[in-house]
Amino acid sequence: MTLTEIRPGAVPGGPVAGRGPWTLAWARIRTDRVALTSAIVVIALLVLAAAAPLVAQWTGHGPDDQFRDIGITGQGLPVPPNGTFWFGTDRLGRDLFVRVLYGARVSLVVGVLSTLLAAALGVAVGLLAGFYGGVVDTLLSRLMDVVLSFPYLIFAIAVVSIAGPSLTATIGVIAFYSWAAIARIVRGQTLSIKEREYVEAARSLGASDTRIMFVDILPNLLAPVIVLVTLLVPAAIVFESTLSYLGLGIVPPTPSWGNLLSEAQGFYRVAWWYLTFPAGGLLLTTLAFNLLGDGIRDAIDPRTERLFSRRRGVLRGRGRARRTTPATTKG
Repeated sequence: MTLTEIRPGAVPGGPVAGRGPWTLAWARIRTDRVALTSAIVVIALLVLAAAAPLVAQWTGHGPDDQFRDIGITGQGLPVPPNGTFWFGTDRLGRDLFVRVLYGARVSLVVGVLSTLLAAALGVAVGLLAGFYGGVVDTLLSRLMDVVLSFPYLIFAIAVVSIAGPSLTATIGVIAFYSWAAIARIVRGQTLSIKEREYVEAARSLGASDTRIMFVDILPNLLAPVIVLVTLLVPAAIVFESTLSYLGLGIVPPTPSWGNLLSEAQGFYRVAWWYLTFPAGGLLLTTLAFNLLGDGIRDAIDPRTERLFSRRRGVLRGRGRARRTTPATTKG
């Protein structure tokens, strides 16, 4: 008698529907409450960022509109949160809620676009290096090492001094600095996959190198690349905020979480909301993307979750053993 997996609702004795790796991954991630909550938060942030112009039109407060009569106190300080300004105002009497939403648009656009560019370049370089090997692998691997060892702030300062601070320059700097990490992972995966039997079979049947790379190897790289992308988006958002905070990224009056934090650093004693809401948006976004990336990683490759669970169990067992072992005394 053979054991077969019967899905709920299947007729006993009937055909058993097979489940592929993506179906299994989706089934695992649906049971991960942290990942689902993070996905809901990410979707909500995307919706709010996309709806920023509608919110500005509904409130009647544009991102650059200054309300010096009702948005600044008699002492020249920002107004705290109230019924008119939900997040309070900034130093010029502008609606901080609207500016935070517009800052989310900039940060998310920079994070997503720079990560997609880095992923495309990293996959291409890593695939070529791992597949061809030899001189190609040596040259491309040394290029990865150079990019990974280069101080990104110095590179950003050099680019901005030549091209000037802008959205395009920020995306280019982040993408250039991020692609090497993806390329190194893809190269290692390609070195392993190209030795599989189905790749050797395709080569023996006369398949070209291009077909083997894009038909037989590339689809098997999608899982680790998706995980890397979800983890690189928050890193790119923090990167952009750092550059904007230092004056090397998005230039005011265009709002960005980084330049909002830079403007608020002199008001944290008298206007807590000025610093709290941009920093809270940045923290919530990066945390949600990181937790979502961890959930996707565990769903695609559950061995990592079992490995960490086993390691935590071993550590707990050692702790209990230390507590129960009687202390020895010198005779």
